[in-house]
Parts: sequence; C-alpha cells; structure tokens
Amino acid sequence: MGKIVAIVGRPNVGKSTLFNRLIESRQAIIHESSGVTRDRHYGKSNWNGKEFSVIDTGGYIMGSDDAFEGEIRKQVILAIEEADSIIFLVDVKEGLTPMDQDVAQLLRRTDKKVMLVANKVDNTKRAFDDAEFYSLGLGDIYSISAINGSGTGDMLDELVKDFEIEEEEAEDIELALPKITVVGRPNVGKSSLINALIGQERNIVTDVSGTTRDSLNTRYNLFGFDFVIVDTAGVRKKGKVSEDIEFYSVMRSIRSIEASDICILMLDASEGLESQDLNLFSLIQRNHKGVVVVVNKWDLIEKETNTSKEFEEKIRRKIAPFNDVPIIFTSVINKQRIFKVLETAKQVFENRTRRITTSRLNEDLLPIVKEQNPPPAYKGKLVKVKYITQLKTPYPQFVFYCNLPQYVKEPYKRFVENRMRELYDFNGVPVIIYFRES
Repeated sequence: MGKIVAIVGRPNVGKSTLFNRLIESRQAIIHESSGVTRDRHYGKSNWNGKEFSVIDTGGYIMGSDDAFEGEIRKQVILAIEEADSIIFLVDVKEGLTPMDQDVAQLLRRTDKKVMLVANKVDNTKRAFDDAEFYSLGLGDIYSISAINGSGTGDMLDELVKDFEIEEEEAEDIELALPKITVVGRPNVGKSSLINALIGQERNIVTDVSGTTRDSLNTRYNLFGFDFVIVDTAGVRKKGKVSEDIEFYSVMRSIRSIEASDICILMLDASEGLESQDLNLFSLIQRNHKGVVVVVNKWDLIEKETNTSKEFEEKIRRKIAPFNDVPIIFTSVINKQRIFKVLETAKQVFENRTRRITTSRLNEDLLPIVKEQNPPPAYKGKLVKVKYITQLKTPYPQFVFYCNLPQYVKEPYKRFVENRMRELYDFNGVPVIIYFRES
C-alpha cells in the first residue's frame, strides 16, 4: 500500500508549487500515462524507487479570508488523521506568524512523521533566516526553494527514509484473488450493494484480515465467483471533522482505490456524473486499476425522457479519452443486475491480468506501426519501430522500441492504444504505452 503525504501550512507559503514539483518531477521522468488530470490536488510521486501519494491541502480550502483559519485547522486535523507523513511548509520571506504557531501546536501532538520545511530560501542570504522556526519545537528544519528545486533532494531523502519499496505480494490464495472495492459519493448505494452481495449470505463468507490498516477484506465464494470485497466504508472511526469535506473523501478514496485491483464506481442515476465522480474516475485511472461504472437507482428514472443509451453516451463523453469501460444500469434495492456487475468485474480483472506474447504483439502491431500508419515524420526524420513487448507488471504496460522515441507525440500513442483495444480485450483497464530507444 502506497503511503500518503499531506502538505499543510497557511496560505501563500508555496504548497501548490511544492506539490507540482513533487508530482511533475515524476511525471517528467517515468509517468507517461495519458489522460487529463482533473483533480489538481492529488498526485503520485516517486523518489529512490519509493512511490507515494501527495495531497496539496491548500486546494481544498474554500471560503473568504476570515474563514481561512478555521478551514486550515480542519485540514491539519484531517491530515494528522489520514496521512502517513506530513510536510509542514513555512515561508522564510514572511517569517514566523501566529497562524504557523497554531498549526505547529496541532502537529506537536501527533506521533506521525512531521517534517518542518522552510520554503522560499531562493538565495544564500536567506539560508540563515529559518532559525526562528526552531521555536516551533518540531525538530530539524529542511530549507528548500520549491520554485527552483534547491534542497528538495535532501528533504525527500528524509521523507521516504522509512517507506518500503513496493514489492509484489507473496503468492497466497487470498492475495491471488481479485480485490474489488466499491467507491462513489455518499448515498449512491455503496453499502446497499455490498450488503446485497454479502449480507444475506454471511454463513458462506469468511472474513480475511485486511492487508491495510483501514479496510476490511471479505472473501466472497459463491455462485462460481471467488474474490475479496475490500470494504472501507464505516471501518475506521468517523473523523472529528464533518465528513462532507471533499479533502477527507479524497483521502479515504485513495486508500480504498490503492487497496484494490478493480473498482466499482457507483453513480446515482438521478444526479448523473458529477465532478466528484470524475475525480474518483481519475484516481482509479492514475492508480492503474480496472473500473466498472455502475449507474444505480435506474428504477427511479422516467424512461421516456432518458434512455440508458443516451445516458451512457453522456458518461463516455465526460470520461474521454479513457472511455473503453463497461457501464451497467442497476437498481440495488430491487436486486436488478447485481450479478451482471460481478460478472463484469471478474471479466475486467481478467483483462487487467492479460498477457500477450511478444511474438503475437509483433505479428499484430508491427504491420500497423511500420507500414499502414507509422508515426508522423518530425522535421523530416522518420520514426521506425523495431519491436514491441509487454512489461511484467500487475497491469498492462507495453514498450515500443524505436530509433527516435522523443518524436512520438500523444495523439499517436492514443491511436496505437485504440488499435490495441480493438485487437485485444482491455475493456475497463487503463493501458500504458511507452516508446523507448532500442
């Protein structure tokens, strides 16, 4: 399970600049997945082979200036509850403020790892301006410039020191089973779906101790299905802060999505696909999990005004470019199409773990990328693909070895991905394509 790092601090200390540096440094190096980032305040980062999630709490603070103090306090409390490590950012240019002292007071009470980071140390003159922050009683100070990156290496070394490198889990029967998580906004029917599946059949269900500290894994072995439901709803104590804060639900969603192989994203038919659903979809995609979209409460919709075909097309337009996903219309309360959801989730798991031999890939795809539709020439230079192979990873990743990978642009990668989706069944699964020098 990846670690979650939250960046906290008062406004204008540079939280978003540091956030962008942490996630873009990774995206520039190894994160080549396509797709528009819709939620700007959550990202993946990687340092020394250790991957972690980063949250910029500043992006979740709404309201006028005078509401800031209360909001920041809430965010810090939530970060203490939900994150694994906390970066407390202060500004050497502005110096120590009462609001910094308030934040520090909250952070001194936690046993989580807290790093005090002094930002805007952009020149040697400012290198000694951080001394006053020692009075906050949070130990060592890491001086950085989020804008130009100086000092961030030492800070990251310390941050990830105790993180483990994610290794493939041991092959155990329970671990080899598909892990399915139901995610969605409040009141869309997540608990009802889980109860419909396991509630009545408790006697045939065995509880498997969770691999994560905050989710309960229940094995479902019935009617030819065998998988683990990762139920994160209601397992942990309710937050001290109202649950409707978007930041809180994003934190919880990251945890549950990272714990699973397949996510069932539930929508409410009467409300359609809203921005928070898009955020969840984006989280699922960027964590490379399989997805099944379930439109619940379809029985409440007037059929004359809204056909499922129109509804489905609207969803696909909103989630593009990754819209090769199954969409199922259900009524959990009437037990309509619940088993269709399970069958589809099982199929998506098979798609996600599908391996295609190198010989077949080259036989099917080389004629397309070499003869029929090669990459467009760039400044008169031709890109020639030599061969293609699939990486040995838990989800589909393919490498196209060629002479000039830097000239292959995003639209061509999308074209190749679409052709692969036509040839092989990757319905419901994000596919990652790399062009590398041979």
